[in-house]
Amino acid sequence: MRADGKRARGLTAIEQAIPFIMPKRVDAQNYVTEYIDEEVIKDYIRDVRRQRGVRLTRMAVVIAAYYMAALRHPYVNRFVMNSRIYDRNHFCVSFVMLKNRADGTPDETTIKVFMDPSDDIFSINERLNSLIAQNSQPVYRNRTDKFAAFMFSMPLLPHAVMLLVRFLDRRGLLPRSIIDLSPFHTSMFITNLASINTTHIYHHIYEFGTTSVFLSMGKSIPNYLSGNLKNRLLPLSVVMDERICTGHDYAMFNKTLRQYLANPRLLERQGAEETAPAAMA
Repeated sequence: MRADGKRARGLTAIEQAIPFIMPKRVDAQNYVTEYIDEEVIKDYIRDVRRQRGVRLTRMAVVIAAYYMAALRHPYVNRFVMNSRIYDRNHFCVSFVMLKNRADGTPDETTIKVFMDPSDDIFSINERLNSLIAQNSQPVYRNRTDKFAAFMFSMPLLPHAVMLLVRFLDRRGLLPRSIIDLSPFHTSMFITNLASINTTHIYHHIYEFGTTSVFLSMGKSIPNYLSGNLKNRLLPLSVVMDERICTGHDYAMFNKTLRQYLANPRLLERQGAEETAPAAMA
């Protein structure tokens, strides 16, 4: 038993063997790009703003859709540590945001958002906006920033700390307090490259920590197949650890994710309840 999960049960012999055959995430990375109809998302965001006065973001819609799909297909919230597969006991999303220091120079900070089974698109959007606003303040430093500053405050300390953290993590002894501030111990890492006018990329999933999926949002592209170049597609590039579940499980998850993004109304509380998702363990 780890602080962030428990050993997955009911695995086949092949599923148990694969993490030993591919002991590192770099061995097990699979890549796929989903192209989402951006016009549907833009229309939904526009309607919500007009009807409710709520300003949703594309990133909030994508994160909410991913989370709702993961509730229905909890296998994608697993992770591999020390060649063993674990069911994560919570769901969180990490991402990096740009901010300005007090002197105006650009800086980066990492945000980790924890989800609740009762969440819908509005509560997720509100939590994201709150954390982004808080972390945008030039003088504000979150727990991750403070820990990193401490770790690099003395020579040789970063190397010693990382050795200790890796040792404890591999043996399931890493405290939950460290897991909660680590952006690399997360259900999904996401980057919104459209915010800096950059195309989508296939971002590696980190060997350190428990990240099993990395999702990249790129700037929109014309929908050439529609015959109307004014219609745009939102590319979502996904890099996933194939060891945590079967290809069929991933396929069913992606199908559900596409359904939510094709009809974002399902991400609202009433719509989410109608889909009857299973609660996360």
